[in-house]
Amino acid sequence: MANSKRQLFLKRRLRVRNKLRKVNAGRVRLTVHRSNKNISAQLIDDVLGHTLASASSLEKDLGYVGKNNAESASKVGAVLADRAKKAGVAECYFDRGGFLFHGGIKALADAVREGGLKF
Repeated sequence: MANSKRQLFLKRRLRVRNKLRKVNAGRVRLTVHRSNKNISAQLIDDVLGHTLASASSLEKDLGYVGKNNAESASKVGAVLADRAKKAGVAECYFDRGGFLFHGGIKALADAVREGGLKF
């Protein structure tokens, strides 16, 4: 039988995350979550189990609450890059989870790169 979209998403998420963990041990992880209405990103130190910086379109001062498009994603990426600099993070690896690398996810990644974070 064919797998459901949710099962395929979960398989893809585990595959991506496990490959990244093997290659990027000891680096900070930039993880992204996208819903139908919002997008959020976090910088996570897996060794300590702490979130170093985060940004989301749910933050009222960004002005994109309830919008999940490339424009809001790029704004969230720029804010996250600024917060990463303040937290002292210069390098990370990009964990897109089970999401495909296009649209909002790609816009967020490009904005974070332009903000000075390397991955």
